[in-house]
Amino acid sequence: MHAVDVPVDADREFDLGATGERWARHFRDRLRSTDAAIVAAVTLVSVAVRLVAVGAPIATEGPVERIGVPVAIAAAWLLALSAFRTRDQHILGVGAVEYKRILNATATAFGLVAILFLIVQTSGARWYLVAAPVGGAALLLARWLWRRWLFLQRRRGRYLSRAIIVGLRHDVEYVAHQIQGDPGVGYMVVGAVLDDGDHAGLVVGGRTIPVLRGFEAAAQVAIAQHADSVIVTGPFGDDGEPIRRLSWALEGTATELVLSSRLTDVAGPRIHFRPVEGLPLLHVEIPTFDGWRHVMKRSFDILFAGTALLLIAPVMLVIAVLIRLDSPGPVFFRQVRCGRDGRTFEMLKFRSMVATAEQDLAGLLDRNEGAGVLFKIRNDPRVTRIGRMLRSHSLDELPQFWNILVGDMSVVGPRPPLVSEAECYEAAAKRRLMIKPGLTGLWQISGRSDLSWEESVRLDLYYVENWSITGDVMIVWRTVKTVLHPAGAY
Repeated sequence: MHAVDVPVDADREFDLGATGERWARHFRDRLRSTDAAIVAAVTLVSVAVRLVAVGAPIATEGPVERIGVPVAIAAAWLLALSAFRTRDQHILGVGAVEYKRILNATATAFGLVAILFLIVQTSGARWYLVAAPVGGAALLLARWLWRRWLFLQRRRGRYLSRAIIVGLRHDVEYVAHQIQGDPGVGYMVVGAVLDDGDHAGLVVGGRTIPVLRGFEAAAQVAIAQHADSVIVTGPFGDDGEPIRRLSWALEGTATELVLSSRLTDVAGPRIHFRPVEGLPLLHVEIPTFDGWRHVMKRSFDILFAGTALLLIAPVMLVIAVLIRLDSPGPVFFRQVRCGRDGRTFEMLKFRSMVATAEQDLAGLLDRNEGAGVLFKIRNDPRVTRIGRMLRSHSLDELPQFWNILVGDMSVVGPRPPLVSEAECYEAAAKRRLMIKPGLTGLWQISGRSDLSWEESVRLDLYYVENWSITGDVMIVWRTVKTVLHPAGAY
């Protein structure tokens, strides 16, 4: 068996010499140092705050209160960050699990410390508890900044794990396309092992992926290519014997065996593994559209929308004045939209078009550039000067915080469709109406009007079936960046 040269993209120069374990170790060291620095800094700030607030009485305290308490807090915090595996290679740079583990570790550490201090009746310990929210926020910010750095490195072909994909050609092509389309996944495909006898090279995303030897030699190929992972996709044998033999062959190596499921658009929290007599069962939770999680979502909507309306009231007043000065007509544009279960409501927006926009629509239908049932024109002549600016930064949507507050909409959700659009929905698209529409959503942060109709529907359906409060917070955060650097809004 001979080594195979792996061609690279024209746009990315892959670091073919680095292995996943090597970059992960270096990256974890950086995270560990950052975490320690933040914990130490926050603890010292807490000590300084207590010193300023309490003053002279601290001098009479023993070494346990003055030194032991802050050291114990910092040590418990760092141990919790390690125990909760916040630097696990499999969660670095992907999804919200990393952030959740940091919050859980922080809450657990300070909870246990608070109980301990309550038992031993240590004086002044309450002053250090303020470190929990401040330190937790600082840790999250630091991880986000490191994640941004890691994503930029991966776009340049660095900090990637070498992977070989095993399966039938169409399955391998699909997985390779998904991996190469998202650098954040963290894989670099260095080869493919096809099980159908076709050994012609694969071309995915303009890059040629070499096809290596057959399935029986997949382990030897992985070792020869210094692969970090062997990704098996598709069915192999009725009894799974080929996969079992492959796992045996990889024993003692640093290569992981990864099985690619045919489940699509199902988020991790809905998937559970349960071994039964050696048979690994994959449980997929069926989406629910009521219950306590939706009560939490409604509570989040009320709190977020109420706070937002108070904070942006001056901005909305300025926008209202500019609209009145720019063109004749009302400040607000009211339009009937479909909400949850097809119930209609009157959605509010700042007027961004001329007052006769609805009447002028019929003469523009032949210029429609929108996807599917959507009507969009990139340079719509009905849009006013101030309206173009409002639309590019989504400021025309701000009055919808009122729709959220009264319960017609949610902060995050599918796009609110027109009645005429909803009437044209096929069965799958109608599932978008199973939860309240949102002010923002996956469609907002993924290209908006530049999306195809099929991609817009897919994103909305993914959100409907997989939403979470943590996911909503991340979408809101990414929406802020999208508003500051708009794309696909016209």
